[in-house]
Amino acid sequence: MYTPAVCSSLIFISLLVLSIFLKSTNHHKLIYKIRTYLIICLTISCLASVAPQTAQIGAPFNKYGQPKIAFFGCNYQISLTTARFCSEDKSFEWCYCNNFNAFATIAHCYRVGHEKEIDSLLDMCKEYSNKTLTKDIFEKADHYYNNRAKTIDEIPNYQPYELVDYPIKLNESEIHIFESAYEQFLGNYDRSIDYGFYLIAYWIIVFALVSVGNWSKVLLPRLQPTDSLTNWFRKNISLPATGYKNKTSELPLFKIFDMLVPTRAESLILATFGGLCLYYMTVDIYYTPGNPLFSNKYTALLKYYAVRASLLSSSLMPLLILFGGRNNILQYITRWDYATFITLHRWVSRIIIFMILIHALFYTIYLKDRGLPEESIPLYIWFGVAAIYAGVVILVQGLLILRRKCYEVFLLLHIVLAAVFIFGAWLHVEDLYCVWFYYTSAVVWAFDRIIRLLRMTEFGFPIAKVYLLSDETLKIIIPKPKNWQAIPGGHAFIHFLKPSCFWQSHPFTYTVDDESNIILFIKVKRGVTRQISNYLMTHKDRYTTIRVAIEGSYGESTPASKYNTAVFFAGGNGIPGIFAEAYELLKYENKQSIKLYWVVREYKSLLWFYKELMALKGTKIETTIFITRPNSSIEERDFNSRTFTSLLDDESSPLNPKQHTIYDSIKSDGNIIKDIQKELSHIKLIESRPNIKKIVETNINESMGSTCFVTCGAPSMVDDIRHSVVLNLDYDRNKRVDYFEQLQVWA
Repeated sequence: MYTPAVCSSLIFISLLVLSIFLKSTNHHKLIYKIRTYLIICLTISCLASVAPQTAQIGAPFNKYGQPKIAFFGCNYQISLTTARFCSEDKSFEWCYCNNFNAFATIAHCYRVGHEKEIDSLLDMCKEYSNKTLTKDIFEKADHYYNNRAKTIDEIPNYQPYELVDYPIKLNESEIHIFESAYEQFLGNYDRSIDYGFYLIAYWIIVFALVSVGNWSKVLLPRLQPTDSLTNWFRKNISLPATGYKNKTSELPLFKIFDMLVPTRAESLILATFGGLCLYYMTVDIYYTPGNPLFSNKYTALLKYYAVRASLLSSSLMPLLILFGGRNNILQYITRWDYATFITLHRWVSRIIIFMILIHALFYTIYLKDRGLPEESIPLYIWFGVAAIYAGVVILVQGLLILRRKCYEVFLLLHIVLAAVFIFGAWLHVEDLYCVWFYYTSAVVWAFDRIIRLLRMTEFGFPIAKVYLLSDETLKIIIPKPKNWQAIPGGHAFIHFLKPSCFWQSHPFTYTVDDESNIILFIKVKRGVTRQISNYLMTHKDRYTTIRVAIEGSYGESTPASKYNTAVFFAGGNGIPGIFAEAYELLKYENKQSIKLYWVVREYKSLLWFYKELMALKGTKIETTIFITRPNSSIEERDFNSRTFTSLLDDESSPLNPKQHTIYDSIKSDGNIIKDIQKELSHIKLIESRPNIKKIVETNINESMGSTCFVTCGAPSMVDDIRHSVVLNLDYDRNKRVDYFEQLQVWA
């Protein structure tokens, strides 16, 4: 048990119990937040309190250091003389501190090769044998060595390992060889830990810079620069895709594979990180001629590089697990979204596996070179082998083409293999003073899972109303707790609590129709949504109820309220989150221009979101909808379903309390499309594909100042918008232009 963490846990438990008895109508939200933070702190402290002893005493907090390098170097040189000063039941440390001949021998070694570590030798005697030796005693011992020391050859009838009663003379040139050998052997461990920290420090610097840039858009919107240098950087570095356009849409690779390409900024960050990893993999590794620890240079370098690769990869493990978690605090610090961190998770994992493979390959050759038979291989190595196999399989099954083939199978395998990887590596290094890295990784993973369970428990497990609407869309109305805070533009993961699929969770943006419900609109695809759709098709009203679990809310609203013009661009089923964020801006009493664009295939695609579109009537949101296939037919059943859920549910929705009377006042004359156009007369309906480049240019030109574009929709459309914004960043140097992407693609 880790005592400081146990004490912290007791404090947090006491504060949490105290907060339960606090009741205040005026500060209810504040008390709720305090309880939430206390639960998070308690979770962390409880996980830390059960840290094993091996995690507490090993790297990165404890290294060999120069004192041990000096001691081991001198001790090994003395032991190779085969002379002994004390009986075998005495430790080396005790013997050097209690036998003056032994102390004189090692004192001279320190004088010649490790003069800066003389104090550490004296401290060792105090620690191991509770014997106080002073500098004067050290000087007397060295003087005694110079007068009385003998070589082994000078001892008559000497037998190896016999006890001697005078100092043993050492080869002074070899003292420096032993010094250099141990500096490389043990120093390589220490430097590897330092270099691992430098790699973490690199990410800290990246996150600090990103945080300043992203939070300044929220906190200091009027101070955003528009000078030529800033625009050049944003146009060429921070905003564009790595290549031409592809960022959210996959890039074909070798006509067989697909891959998701990071943004140019992400690519530069990852490339720099890869370069640093390569540099730290090779720097300060050298061979000392005459090295007494290894038979040849080849064997020595195998060992050094294997150690370096293992410690660098181990240092990065906690960060790797943190990147892949949903409850990643770095998302809030940097305002980077989950998809960005999944991108980092994916590429950092590849670098880590590459280093682990180097570790495995070099150690395998090293052990074979030393003639270790397979039947004598220790168990800890087999744990490492299991971890490596799991890591390689993760790397292969994580390919985009395999993830998309069957995402649920990928996710299940990924979790199982990741557990094998972490705990296999943990057992592999159990006695090698590297447990802290893997214990911390396990803690980060466990923390994420615990918080996810707490989020679901906090929301409860309500019964949701599920409707099958036109255009194969599921509308799910879920009652929410009073304390649950909806985030405009945020997303939540939903579990359908049915025996066949309760373990599956999928992320969706949502809207809020009043203080008691959130609404999810889900496009019917394969898997669980297809099962529910088929089930609803057998019902007359295409309606049912399902108990669900909600995990969230995740994500952040964009700082769209800070701009003179906010342009929201959605495609297909990407509209809910975009609509929610645009509608939220109506709460701000300012002269901001709000524009909403939505691209759909056909008129039928409007019907599942009809209630929300009607709610835009009378607002200042300028809405334009592009229908790319206007001649597609609409069934009367689908048309009538536009009002069904509204009338079946609460008729007093705050979005538009009189919307059902509007529906009733319009009688269909047989032309459903004309009826839609009449009811949506407050919306500009255009029967064509959007000219995205022109729309971007027009909105920047018409804006009275700064402009932001917020997008979510089909990946190709989102990439087109990003590309068009990049091209027009310097359209007017007096106007700041920003781009925010709410589409998150990680599978």
